[in-house]
Amino acid sequence: MTTPRDLLIVATDMASTRPVEPGNMSLALAGAELIDLLGAEAIGLDGDRIVPAHAPAMADPLLDEAVSQLAREAPYESVGDWLWRRGRGLSAAYLTVLEGEGQFTRQPRRPWGLFRTGRTVLVDSPARRRATNRWASDDPILAALAAALRIRDERTGDFPGVDDDAVSTVLAAVNDALTELEAERQRRSIEKAAFDNIWRGE
Repeated sequence: MTTPRDLLIVATDMASTRPVEPGNMSLALAGAELIDLLGAEAIGLDGDRIVPAHAPAMADPLLDEAVSQLAREAPYESVGDWLWRRGRGLSAAYLTVLEGEGQFTRQPRRPWGLFRTGRTVLVDSPARRRATNRWASDDPILAALAAALRIRDERTGDFPGVDDDAVSTVLAAVNDALTELEAERQRRSIEKAAFDNIWRGE
């Protein structure tokens, strides 16, 4: 399994108490991919720029796809830019792949109730057990990503147990991107409320 898959499984397991917006998840998954690519030495960081290295087979189609999308010419791409570009629709892509592998299933659609369009749920599988064990072991990277998504604790600038500067750079960029996304949502909400007030006032 990979860090993005483990993160998605853990987040889905906890969705009833700590639901995560798809956009937030997509940004965190893109960051998790970078962390796994760093671990595989498929990339390095020059400051906050992603520098491709050799391209090993990642034994995961989504990580192979991530490698194929790396910018391979200087000045390369910043971590922040990668999160926004790669992250677009990424949570849906992971769900589709995991559902195809039998890791997720969909509850039948109902003409009434809360889940009229069906709901994606986890099945009991070795992958789920591995992700759960990783979560229970307080893996520092998984814990930091979960905190960024506010699945666990609160988002901070510190990453206990993470002693790799490149990984810390990625985690900090994920936090920044999520903060930016929240600010944009809040701005749009305020603008919508103001527009609605104008119509109500007429």
